[in-house]
Amino acid sequence: MPGRIFSFTLVPMIHSYCRIFSFGILLSFLALSACVHQDKKQPAVKTDTVSSKNQSIKGNFSDQQDLHFDSVLIRSFSLEFPLLKSYSADLSQFYAYRNFRYAWYNKNGLVEQASNLLDRLNNLDQEGIQAAVPYKDVLDSLLNDPMPATGPDTHVEILLTAEYFFYADKVWNGISETKTTKLEWFLPRKKLNLPYMMDSLLNDTAASLFSASYSFRQYNLLKTELLKYRHLDSTGSWTLFNSGLKKLKKQDSSEMISEIRHRLYLLGDLAKDSRSNIFDDSLEAAVKSFQQRNGIFPDGVMGDGFIREINIPLREKISKLIINMERTRWIPINLSQRYIIINIPAFTLYAYDQDSLNFTMNVVVGKDVHKTVVFSGDIKYIVFSPYWNVPPSIMKNEILPAIRKNPEYLKKNNMEWNGNSIRQKPGPANSLGLVKFLFPNSYNIYLHDSPAKSLFGSQSRAFSHGCIRLAEPKKLAEYLLKDEGSWDVDKINAAMHAGKEKYVTLKNPVPVFIGYLTAWVDGQGRLNFRKDIYNRDQPLEELLIQK
Repeated sequence: MPGRIFSFTLVPMIHSYCRIFSFGILLSFLALSACVHQDKKQPAVKTDTVSSKNQSIKGNFSDQQDLHFDSVLIRSFSLEFPLLKSYSADLSQFYAYRNFRYAWYNKNGLVEQASNLLDRLNNLDQEGIQAAVPYKDVLDSLLNDPMPATGPDTHVEILLTAEYFFYADKVWNGISETKTTKLEWFLPRKKLNLPYMMDSLLNDTAASLFSASYSFRQYNLLKTELLKYRHLDSTGSWTLFNSGLKKLKKQDSSEMISEIRHRLYLLGDLAKDSRSNIFDDSLEAAVKSFQQRNGIFPDGVMGDGFIREINIPLREKISKLIINMERTRWIPINLSQRYIIINIPAFTLYAYDQDSLNFTMNVVVGKDVHKTVVFSGDIKYIVFSPYWNVPPSIMKNEILPAIRKNPEYLKKNNMEWNGNSIRQKPGPANSLGLVKFLFPNSYNIYLHDSPAKSLFGSQSRAFSHGCIRLAEPKKLAEYLLKDEGSWDVDKINAAMHAGKEKYVTLKNPVPVFIGYLTAWVDGQGRLNFRKDIYNRDQPLEELLIQK
């Protein structure tokens, strides 16, 4: 065990910095929700989320003013505990805020949050994190040392703070932004100033070090599902159903029906398990619920697709939960009163008003070779009856070869030369449909209508060249223009069918976030899974999960 560092100094009380920290809470990502931002006008949030195995204790932090230690001991600590050296600057900043007053001690000894932190570190896997906690055994030994101390132990004090920064960094910040950029996640990352945050909480003795408000509410919902799926996996009763049998539907009878009924009960799609072998109305509703949650057409029939999905091993589902818990750690904050979220694997747009879901809409995203990028922007312009300016790659690879085969190709497709490029004229057959929505970005991605309406009825909707096609573009136009003066439904409809391009600049641009979650909990509290259409889960899994 590394040797102890000890310093115990009594000095006159020095006025500490008064710092206030607050957290903005969004509803849910479908409800994508609750993450952190700093606002010096609001008090610290006083909420906590507790699992049955992790009884967090609120409050009772040390607000003592008289016990200090020498700042040079932080440098000594970093040399003795190199695995925590990356938090040296955070340690120095935090204790400078406090004029090097002890945070984990009061006149009676260690505060109760010390054992609370150790409990959190011992149960780090409940957060979907498999990283080894550095010096956890050392901390455990020090906190359980039967030898009484004559005063605060600086060794224990600094180690507790460093371990808290380790916990907060892993649980609330996630992997580094450098790594997420390599994973093609270009949404702005949430960033927590850990020393500032902890100092602010210690100034509020009723606050909790482990508040649920440090992450989106979606994170904590997935955490609950992770515990549930791990419990189901621990029973060892997840057998495979025979996929070679005929399709089973309402009024059918089979022994397998009873087994599937029980599994749907365990998964939460069925409220009660009657153990009946008869495919009744309640079972049909449960099958449809399972199908909807897993992106299968909800026909209420136990066909091959249904059996394949319900046979997926629980370990695969657990991995997917851990992967998406990590993604929710990165989700940005400070959303406006109105915002739009698009989840690529769900092929769905979600429009919010003041964190209340206004409507959802089916979308078509880029096919695998033309992946829609994960990023954010602000919708600033609506273009009614737009031209489609053919991108150079499509012009070279598709349009020009078609012209060589058929000189009438441009006329036939309502296209024309525009200088050295080609564009398609406005009209109902235009590839962009009757309206497009622009949020300037370097990826040349925007939202638009489409004449190919049949594609929106498909369960998997990855067909575009990267832009996002909308099933109900008129509804989005109404949503964006409702506070923009005289744009009523009739005027919007007329502009869409005018046959003449018209730009409208929004007075109040609306943020749009294009994200990638393959598991989430929806507004009805149901856990959803979707296929990893761009194969982005595996690279992240390799960073997170030990095989």
